[in-house]
Amino acid sequence: MNEKIIQLLAHADYAPSNVPQLLQLLELPRNQQQALQKNLHAMEHSGQVVRTKGNRYILAAEADLVPGTIQITRGGRGFVQPDQEGVIEIAVPASETFTAMHGDRVLVRRDVPAPGKTEPQNSGTVVKILERKRVRFVGTLRSNKQFLYVVPDDPRMTHDLIVPQPKDVGRTANEGDKVVVELTEWESRHTGPLGEIVEVLGPPGEEGVDMLSVLRQYDLPLSFPKTVLREAESIVRNRSLTDAAPEDMQGRVDCRAHRVITIDPDDAKDFDDAIALEPLPGDRWNLWVHIADVSHYVTPGSALDVEARKRGNSTYLVDRVIPMLPEALSNELCSLKPQVDRLTKCVEFVLGKHGEVISSKFYSAVIRSKHRFTYKEVFACLQTAPTNDIETMVHQANTLAQAVRRNRFKAGSLDLDFPESKIRLDDHGAVRVIERIENDESHQLIEEFMLLANEAVATRLMMLEKPAIYRIHEAPKTDRLFEYRDLVMSHKIPCGKLTMRAEVQKLLTLLGTIPIGPALKVGFLKSLMRARYANEPLGHYGLSKPKYTHFTSPIRRYADLIVHRVMFDGAKLTKSHLHEVAQHITITERNSSDAERDSREVKLFAYLKAQIKSRKPQIYNAMVTDVRNFVFFVDVTDLGMSGGVPLSSIKDDFFTFDPKRRELLGRRSRRVIKLGDLVQVQVCKVDEVKKQVDFQLVPSNHTSEHSSGNQPPHLGEPGKERRPDKDRGRGQRGRRPEQKSDKRRGRK
Repeated sequence: MNEKIIQLLAHADYAPSNVPQLLQLLELPRNQQQALQKNLHAMEHSGQVVRTKGNRYILAAEADLVPGTIQITRGGRGFVQPDQEGVIEIAVPASETFTAMHGDRVLVRRDVPAPGKTEPQNSGTVVKILERKRVRFVGTLRSNKQFLYVVPDDPRMTHDLIVPQPKDVGRTANEGDKVVVELTEWESRHTGPLGEIVEVLGPPGEEGVDMLSVLRQYDLPLSFPKTVLREAESIVRNRSLTDAAPEDMQGRVDCRAHRVITIDPDDAKDFDDAIALEPLPGDRWNLWVHIADVSHYVTPGSALDVEARKRGNSTYLVDRVIPMLPEALSNELCSLKPQVDRLTKCVEFVLGKHGEVISSKFYSAVIRSKHRFTYKEVFACLQTAPTNDIETMVHQANTLAQAVRRNRFKAGSLDLDFPESKIRLDDHGAVRVIERIENDESHQLIEEFMLLANEAVATRLMMLEKPAIYRIHEAPKTDRLFEYRDLVMSHKIPCGKLTMRAEVQKLLTLLGTIPIGPALKVGFLKSLMRARYANEPLGHYGLSKPKYTHFTSPIRRYADLIVHRVMFDGAKLTKSHLHEVAQHITITERNSSDAERDSREVKLFAYLKAQIKSRKPQIYNAMVTDVRNFVFFVDVTDLGMSGGVPLSSIKDDFFTFDPKRRELLGRRSRRVIKLGDLVQVQVCKVDEVKKQVDFQLVPSNHTSEHSSGNQPPHLGEPGKERRPDKDRGRGQRGRRPEQKSDKRRGRK
């Protein structure tokens, strides 16, 4: 019936009609009116049709209405990703988002094209909420003389929710408590939303409340359903955890004699990738990239599969992991542990001495890892001469990986690396140490081979014309590049046409050699699109790879599991199904990214507030990343976050802003503050509601043993672990694609 309705409404002679009229036009008997109404209601809910005045129906496309999922920024602007693949993203001003919230499915009316233009506009207005992504929020309970209200933790929710006195929630709610509130009504942006408190989490300073707030805010599960756990336990119970069963090994290539190793963070437990390397005649190399064979155990439609798809990926919070699969699989049967047989999907390469791919083949295998390395151990190994055949292989693999890396950058890949940080907590959940993480050779060794495998699998899938899911990163919008180019040139830095990749590479190389470079590099990151999943191979801009997918982490990403099934298991999935899955896992990935960021922030905010309370705040080195007439912004590398320095906080001088030079000038000291300057700062204010940190300048004549310097006392040794490449939001340096690594760094 849906197809008949769409054909009728799309006909050139169709006039908007109500249900009785449609019944006649479709030549349906009267007893089908209820079924017709049900179908129309479902089509209206999905955004295919629109009901106009007089309850008449038209196609949404005829009214230039587009259904899609909206992403709301911290500034309130919306960006709608249309349901239909290939339709450009639609920007929505903050004033035109209606009552849409982050993640909602909405109907957007495109703006009328400018005079003389016929192409669709990439801006519009939300006219209807098709489906709420979520109706529960975490916030702080407040009150005034008239009513109670909840201030949401999420800055993307710009309205407070008015609530009645909570009842039957298991705990007394006091003003200032963290609570979970359920949205019950919101008719217009001009009226406040109404809600109901469904859970009282407790005072924000109470141990555990901060992380519980993050879990509730992002709807992250604390446990698996019993049916899923029983299924996982049944799989493990019927198999040995040390030797692969004969029936599992049938048809597999036996690679157990190879010198297979894993390289992961020191606290990792789910080892989903491994490598082996052997020399071949003629200065060639045999490289095996082994990936955990999750699809052998998690079959389509099973309870495990349904739950894995729902979660979309594992989420790595600062104090825990919310895994995609139960630990019986993720940390045991699927994990490529040393000295036990494990099933894998393998990409076997023959590489030339300069890292070029000569050939590749793909098959199911069984391995027995010979050694489990941490990044710290690999880094140390590469600093000394090898003492055994395994260490010799590590040195050879590093040499080959660096050759592959040079090829990648020669092909146009962009170097967008920044030092990062990892927070380690004490037994009470407080920050114990913040470790600085450098992208050293120990990380590059493994990540280059993973990127190579992802590209090879994508190439193979496209050659076989098998519908699959790809990892895509679209080129930045031209107007964003023009704006960024103007910024660069305002600092008297030569800059070519940034729509040409060679000019982008040339600029990034130049920025790596000048003091202002890192600050301007941050600006480039902010101009980039976010990487996402799609069922069409649109390529990866940051990596400069026209063919790219995710294949190497099926324990923690559903996308990789789908790719394994299509590539090796003969799964035949429709494009519409893959499109739906790609949209879903893009949303779950971004939800996890936001939760991971928030989990870091709540711990950092508590850490910095404790410094303020102690009246002995730490001194940090910081870099100026933006200058305004009332504030300048700094990036504090040792904290892995950014913040503002309000000019009002500078008591010993008065600064004026020069908009042409984009710099501040101290009236008394004649001190100049401009983009790229290195300054010393201390925390002075933490606003947990706005998710903002204000710093203040340390007087230039002030010295302290607490200064962060080049090796701050609270930092660990560099070069041992790496956080994942991900798009960074508020409080961090900007956004970037997975330019560096497909592997999860510092993930446990």
